Amino acid sequence: MALNIVKLAVGAETIDDLVRWQNRCLAASQRATGKAELVHTTFQTPRRQDEVLAGGSLYWVIKGIIQVRQRLIGFEDGQKENGSPCCLFVLDPELVVVKGKARRPFQGWRYLKPEDAPPDLAGLQDGAERLPPAMQRELAELGLL
Repeated sequence: MALNIVKLAVGAETIDDLVRWQNRCLAASQRATGKAELVHTTFQTPRRQDEVLAGGSLYWVIKGIIQVRQRLIGFEDGQKENGSPCCLFVLDPELVVVKGKARRPFQGWRYLKPEDAPPDLAGLQDGAERLPPAMQRELAELGLL
């Protein structure tokens, strides 16, 4: 089983916010390089890259709930705008909604074991995806979701 990564979607209030931000990033990449590639910049480089690239995903925490994931398809060395080195997480543009799972705030990113990753909502019939994020968070914290 592949290892995953979990990260806060800082500034995103909803999945739609994340989609809009990533669409802007794809458009900027297309203009700058002629190739639409979705990358996320982070300071720390994962040491367990092979395990993550064996089918792992980046799980996004939005408003205290893991709500969506994207398959990680590569890692590259990069530079931030100020010239400092960074790691680029290369992401599959497809967002997959997952069953909400509460997650406390943290800095950077963390590994997420397969057994701790929430399941995809596709095929689940509990209706949790239609609940507002705040309610999903409260229910998840109570262990009811």
